Amino acid sequence: MITKLSAFKHLLERSLQDKKFKYKVITYTITAVHIFLVGLFSYLRVYPLILFNIGSVITYMRCINIIKYGHGKELIKTFYITYVEIIIHSFITAICIGWRFGFAQYTIGLIPFGYYMCVTLIDDTKKKYLVPTLLGFAAFFSFVGCRMISMFTGALYPLNVSSAVELFIYIFNSICNFSFLFMVTLIFIMDMQTATNLLRRQNVMLDNMASIDPLTGLYNRRSMQDFFDAVIKAEENFCLIMCDIDNFKKVNDTYGHDFGDVVLKEISQIIQTQVSNHGNVCRWGGEEILIMTKVSLDYTCKIAENIRVEVEKHSFCLHDTAIHCSLTLGVAAHRPGNSVEETITHADKRLYYGKKNGKNRVVSPYDAQ
Repeated sequence: MITKLSAFKHLLERSLQDKKFKYKVITYTITAVHIFLVGLFSYLRVYPLILFNIGSVITYMRCINIIKYGHGKELIKTFYITYVEIIIHSFITAICIGWRFGFAQYTIGLIPFGYYMCVTLIDDTKKKYLVPTLLGFAAFFSFVGCRMISMFTGALYPLNVSSAVELFIYIFNSICNFSFLFMVTLIFIMDMQTATNLLRRQNVMLDNMASIDPLTGLYNRRSMQDFFDAVIKAEENFCLIMCDIDNFKKVNDTYGHDFGDVVLKEISQIIQTQVSNHGNVCRWGGEEILIMTKVSLDYTCKIAENIRVEVEKHSFCLHDTAIHCSLTLGVAAHRPGNSVEETITHADKRLYYGKKNGKNRVVSPYDAQ
């Protein structure tokens, strides 16, 4: 049951993201109300209102067709048609049957409807707020105008109906008006949620672009500096592993930079897998990768050795070519009172010591140098 509700909610959210779907829902709703009013006024035998509502139904069906196939300016036409039709309908009902049945209420719903439609359909920033404001005043004066007409002129078709029928018509109009307001509000909220989710995803993408190396998927140097600042502020112990791919220039020169990229990406994946949740990995520069661990020096050395072994036995393939590579790693433990730069220097020196003494090895503070 929960799964079905979630699927329905997802479908509703996707549908509401489609502008045409939303406009069709609104137009179909208004059309349904007018169809009901054709029946109501037929029952009451108010012929001008029967004809007007039949015309309205035909007009709205045409609007639905415009929404289905139209674009841009054609869509704004359907909004203006709706706005004008509702105002005219309010005046005609006030003239024909008077104020007491509540048909003028529909002009109230036009104000939020106008702002929503103009903001979503009009590109010009000034117009998208100026137009609905002017239309809002028009709706207000229409509401007051209907009241004034009822006060100073008698109804052309005075209805001698029971108080129950009068109450039913008034409640029906109130329900329609409030339902319309709720619908426009719901669509607006869904639009806001969609915009918020989109903004959140864009922020995540921008954050990733600013903090992640696009080739390897590792953190970049800037991000690693943030991690350093955090551990120093928290006074946490940490270790560093500086890694460098052995003979990487030869790989690029022999097999091409595409193959070099494959090697760099797959070694990065191996390192991320071995480090797991024990620390952070960043592409320090070129083929150098820096690892910060928050575990003991012994465990950090074990991680470094596991990385070295996994890289050594891994086969790097591109098209029909397969090669093996190796990695040299230098390990250093951060000491209280030292700067991060000093610890990086220690790891770097051990790395280059390993490079000069055979490569494919881990050099730690335990090794004689």
